[in-house]
Order: sequence, then C-alpha cells, then structure tokens
Amino acid sequence: MDHPHSRRLNRQDYKTLSLAALGGALEFYDFIIFVFFAALIGERFFPADIPEWLRQLQTFGIFAAGYLARPLGGVIMAHFGDRVGRKKMFSLSILLMALPTLAIGLLPDYHAIGIAAPLLLLLMRMLQGAAIGGEVPGAWVFVAEHVPEKRIGIACGTLTAGLTAGILLGSLIATLINSLLSPETVAAVGWRIPFLLGGAFGLLAMYLRRWLEETPVFQQMQARKALSATLPLGNVLQHHRRAVVVSMLLTWLLSAGIVVVILMTPTWLQKQYGIAPALSLQANSIATVMLLIGCICAGQAADRWGAGRTLITGSLLLAVCSWLFYYRIGSHPETLFFGYGLAGFSVGVVGIVPCIMVRSFPPAVRFSGISFSYNIAYAVFGGLTPICVTLLMALTPLAPAYYVLALCLMGLLLGLWLKRDSNSAPAAARADICG
Repeated sequence: MDHPHSRRLNRQDYKTLSLAALGGALEFYDFIIFVFFAALIGERFFPADIPEWLRQLQTFGIFAAGYLARPLGGVIMAHFGDRVGRKKMFSLSILLMALPTLAIGLLPDYHAIGIAAPLLLLLMRMLQGAAIGGEVPGAWVFVAEHVPEKRIGIACGTLTAGLTAGILLGSLIATLINSLLSPETVAAVGWRIPFLLGGAFGLLAMYLRRWLEETPVFQQMQARKALSATLPLGNVLQHHRRAVVVSMLLTWLLSAGIVVVILMTPTWLQKQYGIAPALSLQANSIATVMLLIGCICAGQAADRWGAGRTLITGSLLLAVCSWLFYYRIGSHPETLFFGYGLAGFSVGVVGIVPCIMVRSFPPAVRFSGISFSYNIAYAVFGGLTPICVTLLMALTPLAPAYYVLALCLMGLLLGLWLKRDSNSAPAAARADICG
C-alpha cells in the first residue's frame, strides 16, 4: 500500500486540479485580454481630441492599475483564506474577476457618458487586479493542500501551466476576432466580445468550483484549533522573513521569464530584426505551448529529484536556450520557430516556484505568506522589468538576453542554497523542504 504522502494522484485529485487550472486559465485570460485591445479601448474611452501619446499613456495606466491592485487584493483575500477557509476565497476570486470583465464588455464609452467612462474602466481593472492577486496564490495553496506531499511539484507545475494557458487563450481569441471581423466592426463592437465571453466563462467556472471541497490541511487545522491566533501577515513578517525573501526572488525569476521571453519578445523581434508581426506571433504561440509543457516537466522533476536540483538544472537550461535564441536569431532567422520554442520550454523552470513557496511557509500562514511575497514582488519586478530591458536596449540589442542571463544566475544560486539547506536539514524535516 502506498504511503499517504507518496500515493499516486487519484480521481478526486485530478478533478480538483482540473477545476483549479480551468478557473485559473480563465482568470488570466480575463486579466490579459485588455492588452490585446488596448489601442481600441483608448479610442473608445478617452476624448478624440487628445494627443495619441497621451491616450496610449492613459490606457496603459489603466492596464497598470490592475497590477498595482494585486498586492492589496491578494493580502486581504489571503488573510481570510488563512482564517475562514481556502475554498471560500477560491470561489470569491473568480467571481471578483468574472463580474468586472463582463462589465467592461458592457460599459458605455466616452461619447455616451463622458469622464465617467474611463473612471469606471479604471475601477473594473482594479477589481480584476485584486481578484488575480488572490487567485494565483490561492490556487497554488488549494491544490498543494489537496494532493499527497510527494506530488506537490507536479500539481503546482500543472496548475502554473493552466494559468499560463490563459495568456495563450487571450492571444488566440484576439487573433480570431481580428481575422473574422472587419476592422470597423472590431472597433465598433467586436472588441467587447472577448470581455463578454470571459465574464460568461468565469461565471461558469465559479459554478463548477462549487463541487470542490475544503483542503484537508485546513480542515485538520480547524479541528485542532491550530489556525493563526494573530494576524497571519504579522506572523509572516515577524517569523518567516527568510521565506519571504526567497519567495520574492523566485517571483522575480518567474516574472522575468514570462514578461521578457513570452510577452516582450514578439515586439523585440519585429523592431530589432523586421520579422513580420504574424510570424513573430505564430512563433510566440509555439513558445507559449512549450512553456506549458516545460512547467509540467519541471514539476515532475521537482517531485523526483527535489526542487533544488531542478532549479539548478532549469536555470542553466534557460541560460543556454535563451542566449542561443537571442544571439542567433539575427543571423539565422530560419531558426525562429525552433529556437523560440526551445526558449519557451526552458522558461518552464518557473513551474517549480510555487512548489518551493508552498513548502516555505507553515499551513497556518501559508496563504498570507505566499500572497504577500508573490504579489508585492510581481508588482515591483513585473512593472520594472520592461523598463529595465528597454533602457538596456539603448546599450545593446541583446538586452533581453542579458537580463534573462542575470536572473538565471540568481536562480542557480537559489537552487544551490536550497540543495544545501535540504542536505543539512534533519531527516525528519527534509520532507518539508522542496530541495
């Protein structure tokens, strides 16, 4: 008979993982779809007589507001997740995403209600940001506390792949709408369709989440009256500062991999080497699919060999694959699909980030610890990364490659530290260290 900590995933585990990944993918889709229609939204929600640069600045300012709202929403939802239950917050986060997304699809534009239009749009984006801030850490905790100890890596890796699939879904829906409808139709009403679809899908996902059960770990804490007696976040900041620092650095690695290699590179390919937009976006879709596979492989590897070894190997692989891609694409454009796909796969090392975070905090403050570390770090590094890479571009066209290399070095050092920490821990404690 399998030990309960090492048994295989059963039907209930797969059901939990599937529903969590589906809901996470739809939430990410809802959050990211804005960027694909930002130019059209700017035209509809701001005065026609303002300069184009100002309209773009205001539109992307509203997009950025979603990121700024993430830490606040995440910390509040995590507080209640640690005090009243994971499942309640898991359901609330998807409702908090679905309703504003639906509302954006129905909002009257500037010509109809004037200045109220961009203000309502800003409010909806902030609600979306609060929702995604609670969803991502909540999903990782929820899934990790359902599966056996020795299967946390594959569960978190699969869930991270599901979240990332939301970006791919947004790209595909945007491409489909722009292909099927005329530019005039898209500008008039077509841009609303992805938001209406996202809101409807989100409500469906929330309905499906009714069938999920509270995590066994939280139920045991309730039964033993072991819930945090003090403010969970206060406990985290007082007693788990090392775990917070490690989690923030890992989030920097995660955000850099996604933002630079997946989100920024298509534009870089177009501007730097004149690669056609359609071709760069096709390559980007391949890289994103390979990223999903990479996340699952990294999670599987973490369960088998430990996250320390996996992070060391994954960081080296990401350094080699990303450098070869960025360095060779100018002289060998025929390698675009293969090189970008390989780089995307190597970014999959980020699939082990939640595995390490989950095991870094005790259950009583786990949601708060992960949410605080992840959301603060993502807001800072996710926001600063495009600025840093753009400034570096003035010095060298290989700025994205150098930035990713620097983060790979950090990932390598973290992997070595985790491996050493794991080896020096007492045997009884090793099960709690993902290294």
